[in-house]
Amino acid sequence: MAQKPNNNPRKPKIIRINLSWLYIILLVAIGYMLFAQSGPSPQKIEWTDVRQMVLDGDVKEIHFVRNDYRGTVTVKPDKLGKYASQFPGGKVPNRSPHFFFLTSTHFEPEGEFDALNEQLPADAQVKIIMENDAKIWANVLEWILPLVLLVLLWGWMFRGMGRQMGGGGSGGPGGGMNPFNVGKATGKLADKDKVNVTFKDVAGLYGAKEEVMEIVDFLKNPKKYTSLGGKIPKGALLVGPPGTGKTLLAKAVAGEADVPFFSISGSDFVEMFVGVGASRVRDLFAQAKEKAPCIVFIDEIDAVGRARGKNVGFSSNDERENTLNQLLTEMDGFGSNSGVIVLAATNRADILDKALMRAGRFDRQIHVTLPDLNERKEIFQVHLKPLKLAPDFDLELIAKNTPGFSGADIANVCNEAALTAARKGKSDISNQDFSDAVDRVVGGIERKKTIMSPEEKRLTAFHEAGHAVAGWLLPGCDPVLKVSIIPRGQALGITWMLPDEKVTLSKSDMMDNMCSLVAGRVAEEIVNDGVPCTGALSDFERMTKIAYAMVTYYGMSKKVGNLSFYDAGGSYEFTKPYSEKTAELIDAEAKALIDEVTEKTTRILRENWEGLTKLAEQLIDKEVIMADDIEKIFGPKAGKHGEERLRKEEEEMSNE
Repeated sequence: MAQKPNNNPRKPKIIRINLSWLYIILLVAIGYMLFAQSGPSPQKIEWTDVRQMVLDGDVKEIHFVRNDYRGTVTVKPDKLGKYASQFPGGKVPNRSPHFFFLTSTHFEPEGEFDALNEQLPADAQVKIIMENDAKIWANVLEWILPLVLLVLLWGWMFRGMGRQMGGGGSGGPGGGMNPFNVGKATGKLADKDKVNVTFKDVAGLYGAKEEVMEIVDFLKNPKKYTSLGGKIPKGALLVGPPGTGKTLLAKAVAGEADVPFFSISGSDFVEMFVGVGASRVRDLFAQAKEKAPCIVFIDEIDAVGRARGKNVGFSSNDERENTLNQLLTEMDGFGSNSGVIVLAATNRADILDKALMRAGRFDRQIHVTLPDLNERKEIFQVHLKPLKLAPDFDLELIAKNTPGFSGADIANVCNEAALTAARKGKSDISNQDFSDAVDRVVGGIERKKTIMSPEEKRLTAFHEAGHAVAGWLLPGCDPVLKVSIIPRGQALGITWMLPDEKVTLSKSDMMDNMCSLVAGRVAEEIVNDGVPCTGALSDFERMTKIAYAMVTYYGMSKKVGNLSFYDAGGSYEFTKPYSEKTAELIDAEAKALIDEVTEKTTRILRENWEGLTKLAEQLIDKEVIMADDIEKIFGPKAGKHGEERLRKEEEEMSNE
């Protein structure tokens, strides 16, 4: 980033040193020390060889260091070829010294060198240099170099730590190379110019959006509410399944509010260093108080707000609990925290600490639920704006075919539909592309290269036909939309049913749903002479969960009674809330429900076996059939009249 010129002569100029340059200088110095001397290094010889070289007139100079008892020999340039064989590869060094020799402590250099020169003529005597090496630089480097390396290592470690904690910019919270920023909050102050999301961009979420808009209005017009003696709420908790738009609502608040908006993730408080989390909480609220009135948004607060005493670790001084204690104190403790509204989001409200959930900290719980039909239409309209749609595109149909989809799922469906149309080389996106996209999102990628034997394909067709027939004939089941035996994901076939978006389910509805689940196995056994296969694993898993929920949660068993062992607060983590005798009774009642459902399903499929066989044959031929094909065989979907007909048939069977 370019720095602004310093136009103030009184203001001192700040010189910033980049640590990368220090690394480069250090590497260059090491490289120079390693590669400064090119060519072969001096070769070691003995003192007797030196004497002979001197007497032969080949030596130019001898340099001897007394306190090292080490000498070096420089050979005359015209005599170097004579000693080429003593160097590796016969390559003579291009700079002196050429040889070195070592002596003992009893060596007397003055006497030895004088005696040697006396044997030579006056004009051929060798130049002798003797000195003591003070080793000043060696001593300096011995002390300074380790310190420099430690400082560089220290700076590099804290620089990486600062980046991991969200820093990087000078002066930003928690960032840079400053180790003292480790306890600083990493919350980001939203820039209004960069946040372009408003409440108009949030489709659906009628009740939740109104609640959040009211919080923004509290900060914009506080006198409107305080004039009557009311107090502004201290916090609001957004609760809902993943992908429903909790963070999007927070972005809209940041874009709409005329007050500072801090955003931080719950995991940013948790750190391996003891006390860092609590320190960051204090620093975050200290910054918020300075800019009050303001909003603090904590995303995924369950990372730090989990109920105390139930953590996986068994430490009595857990860092997560210390951070939570500090958060509780800052939100509503002894000190006043006026002007700071805490907005948090989670999809695990059941595991949050009760002290965090109480009024005075989070005064409001805003439930962000899955969108209904009208809300899905609005969400589709938002995501369909950049897409090129076909003229006959039917938004109503796509919205009806995506029940239970969250906002994130709808965005994914729109993107997959565009990719599907582009893959086919089409110029616009049709309803069929959206239908294929829904199939891909729900069922997985189509496994085109999966080879099924004729017998496997036949069993799969009867299995899916059993699901479809039971779901079509039983009034409590959701309407069947489509049946396919094209392998997708881990499934060889899929029966799509459109949930009726009921708020509550009766016992008969749940029994009918169990019938549709077990119908696949029943149809397999009928067509396969009573031999079961492994294709009903996921069906049995779902059916077993429904049966046990009916007995243990919803009080739908006469023998167990109106008891519910549902563990909303997680208090039954290691123990059962009932005795072994009750556990045996629960198992027996769940098995009785499944046996009753299996018997009922077998009777229904045998009575309609001719139509089921026609449906299975169509599946083998077409691989995909729609609700219209089922209606041609069995008539309209069973409603109240069908329910009465089935009840009469059951009564007749019981009388017989």
